[in-house]
Amino acid sequence: MAAPLKVGVAGLGTVGSALVAQVASQREQLTARCGRAIDIVAVCARSRAKNRGIDLKKMKWFSDPVALARAPGIDVFVELIGGAGGPAKSAVEAALASGKSVVTANKALLAKHGVKLAGLAEKHHVALDFEAAVGAAIPIVKTLREGLAGNKIERIYGILNGTCNYILTRMEQDKLPFADCLKEAQRLGYAEADPSFDIEGHDTAQKLAILASLAFGTKADQSAIYVEGISSIAPADLAAADELGYRVKLLGVAVKTPKGIEQRVHPTMVRKDSSIAQVMGVTNAVTIDAAGINPLTLVGPGAGGAATASAVLSDIADIARGIKTAPFGLPTARLTTVRKAPMQRHEGGYYIRLLARDKPGTVATIATRLAEQDISLESIVQRHAAGAAGAESKNGPVPVILITYATSEDAVRKALAAVGRDRVISGTPQVIRIEKN
Repeated sequence: MAAPLKVGVAGLGTVGSALVAQVASQREQLTARCGRAIDIVAVCARSRAKNRGIDLKKMKWFSDPVALARAPGIDVFVELIGGAGGPAKSAVEAALASGKSVVTANKALLAKHGVKLAGLAEKHHVALDFEAAVGAAIPIVKTLREGLAGNKIERIYGILNGTCNYILTRMEQDKLPFADCLKEAQRLGYAEADPSFDIEGHDTAQKLAILASLAFGTKADQSAIYVEGISSIAPADLAAADELGYRVKLLGVAVKTPKGIEQRVHPTMVRKDSSIAQVMGVTNAVTIDAAGINPLTLVGPGAGGAATASAVLSDIADIARGIKTAPFGLPTARLTTVRKAPMQRHEGGYYIRLLARDKPGTVATIATRLAEQDISLESIVQRHAAGAAGAESKNGPVPVILITYATSEDAVRKALAAVGRDRVISGTPQVIRIEKN
């Protein structure tokens, strides 16, 4: 049997501690499956005194992750520090340059520096694996990079942030406003004290950058993604979606169009009978549309110590077996640059909620402005003022909900700007894109 694979782990938080525990508890099973033992021989963390509930006595302790990355006694460096730069980046670069394979769960690092790091891994003929960086226990990276290597991907989209999905689920099921559901998510530990990174869509964008690279052979680039969060979503939108047969989700979407690869993150209406619409709470899901096969949806826990550690361990097991592939599915020299696609060019159906003045001719004026931009309406619903959400008084503005057939973002924005100039609506219109599925 081959010599044990010696692993060094930088970062002993929830994921790192779970990884150490899993390797210890599954030692015999891992040895049988990989043909060699996997030994964690060295670790690095901020505090040595902290009780993590795991046995570290036989492991060498490092206070500097870069020193651990360069240590001659390890074969694989596992980076669980986090962050797009700083010690995480320095340590990963040091490990790769030292001829060591790297396993990371760091989506921020990969979204910003992934192509450079992949080139470094290629130069030194080592692996750079990151299954845990997107979707935790969902094996989406291996599915795209290996399982569907022979398929032409046309679109990939998914629920990639459990915090946002939990908030939208609570808003829909319990008819609660966004602020109340956010506070509950924070109380339960699903949302940070400063939740903006999650709720404004940036976490999803980092993960989408990685998925788009794997799906379409592009250079991972978070700055090429249009990003919009969920803070503007109101219970009225979720109630209207329900009546119309839709559900609202924050989706990351990457799709191949005649104009190039379109990458976007935003609240989206999906039909309630679709697989992704059934995914509730903190669960994540990714749907892949590929030529020649029906849409494939993978669902599972997108966060958590044990779930993320299991994905890290699957990468370590691949390295133990001698499996090594191009980090993003293609050699870095063949990855193409993708520019940020202007959302004005986006085409699809739209949900529009307006607060319309309660006077004759208002709806006709709105319909005329839409028609001027060649926008066709699938449905239009005008609610009564009495008891209507957002109504100012009995004779005040009333909600008007429009569902369009496929049109362009530019046409919708121009039509709504004209409606605003007509002074037949109050406030800012709510616009939510409808994803075909």
